Amino acid sequence: MMRTLVYLFDVKRGNIWRAVSHMQSDRARLKSHPDVEFFKLLGTGTGETFTPRDANMYRWGMLVNIDESKVDQFDIGSIISGWRKFSDNEMRLTLAPIAAHGSWSGRQPFEIQTNFQWDGAVVAITRATIKWRKNMMFWRAVPPVISSLRNSPGLEMAIGIGEAPIGLQGTLSIWRDSQSIRAFAYKDPAHAAVITETAKQGWYRDELFARFALIEKRGSISPD
Repeated sequence: MMRTLVYLFDVKRGNIWRAVSHMQSDRARLKSHPDVEFFKLLGTGTGETFTPRDANMYRWGMLVNIDESKVDQFDIGSIISGWRKFSDNEMRLTLAPIAAHGSWSGRQPFEIQTNFQWDGAVVAITRATIKWRKNMMFWRAVPPVISSLRNSPGLEMAIGIGEAPIGLQGTLSIWRDSQSIRAFAYKDPAHAAVITETAKQGWYRDELFARFALIEKRGSISPD
């Protein structure tokens, strides 16, 4: 059975250069890793505007799909151990995909478990490749949605994630339960307005929304 792991690292002051170096070198190492089915190396930010000024240069992330039997081995391997050498805090989310639609780098990477019953905490990951000429329109539409998101009942944490400073943007959020995220997704007026505008304006080249059961949350990261 596949699991999705999300790591977040708060790097120590003065170690940004080491984080950037690992973002470059780990790409090749993960690509050739025999147990990793899919991966993304991620910068993070507040997610307030989805522009470079949101970026948190002291927090970096990694998402990997890996067989459940290989999780512990990966966790003590050289890639993760390397990050621990210059990090103050670390959070690991172990996830089981519940639902997903859309694509990420041209594929739908998450193995959805059928007939999977879950009433605990859930994690949502949204990401999109924004068309360059649509960036300004997208940025103008974001603040009301983020404000609603931050004030949504049942939200436990939300951060911005990105594969690049501009154009490859997303969010990772943790919710108390599935009912909480559904209420935001389908009943929040600001969110509904952006969904309508997205369809009308065609902001994205591709997009993905995925929802996961939060099997385990280990460690913590510092407050923004």
